[in-house]
Amino acid sequence: MSRLQSMELLVSAVREGSFSAAGRRAGLSPASVARHIAALEAQLGVQLVNRTSRSLTLTEAGEEYHARLEQILLDIQEAEDAATALQSTPRGVLRVHSRMMFGMRVVTPLIPEFQARYPELRVELRLSERPAQLAEQEFDIDLRIGPPPDSQLKQRLLLRSERILVASPGYLAGRPPLDVPEELHAHRCLTYWIGPEEIVWRFRRNEVMREMPMPAGFSTNNGEVLRQLAMAGHGIALLDDYTVQHDLLAGRLSRVLPDWQATNTTIFGSGIYAIFHQARLLPAKTRAFLDFLAEALPRVTAGEGLTALTGRSASD
Repeated sequence: MSRLQSMELLVSAVREGSFSAAGRRAGLSPASVARHIAALEAQLGVQLVNRTSRSLTLTEAGEEYHARLEQILLDIQEAEDAATALQSTPRGVLRVHSRMMFGMRVVTPLIPEFQARYPELRVELRLSERPAQLAEQEFDIDLRIGPPPDSQLKQRLLLRSERILVASPGYLAGRPPLDVPEELHAHRCLTYWIGPEEIVWRFRRNEVMREMPMPAGFSTNNGEVLRQLAMAGHGIALLDDYTVQHDLLAGRLSRVLPDWQATNTTIFGSGIYAIFHQARLLPAKTRAFLDFLAEALPRVTAGEGLTALTGRSASD
């Protein structure tokens, strides 16, 4: 029985919360996972896991052992990545996490082209609104808005963006033109739900600033829902420019208050960052995906207000 495999199964069981979940991930039965953990305990001469609880918990010795194991396994993975980083053909599994709208509107249409270019590389794409925990959730890349606060992670800015106000031509027809942000209060505004706090939109033009609590006609935590409702004529939405660029070009949406910068946070300009593990040599699969995005993004997000960064290697 491989001691390294037993270590990996212990870390996986703690992360997944059960022997069953760890077994499914490794293609093993829960009983097989339990045997691996028991063998590890026998080798160490100490109990690592409490078996009296319905949920998996660690003993005090198990807590200490698990904390050290995580770093050891990360070091082993980095050593393996360094050994294969210069391989000519990226292969294996690339696990990517992305924000919902960027993943749906930008990344997903690019996946067939990427996998046709690298047929030996399988991509797992997961979407959510929360930043991924790269090490804990075993992601290779996280595509998120804004750089990470963790200095141990590397970052690459892939796309500069801004938030803009949009509505359908049908919604705007017959209504007075909007010239200043205060006139939004006479309209139905579709807002992004961030939390229980009051929804505030901020506006800037030259040196003039406006900050306005927004009475939401509708609120959701999903940008695609806001986009669909805006196109259906349900009101005015504040969305990232890359998510609606093609709708603007096709005439499905029109920009509102184009002379004003707008945001629902405190930052007017933002961007999509690729976040990945700090490593001396970047794995070939990670480098391939980052370089592909840098090449492809200017094509799929071409238009006013979108500036993709190109010409930089993944190690920059």
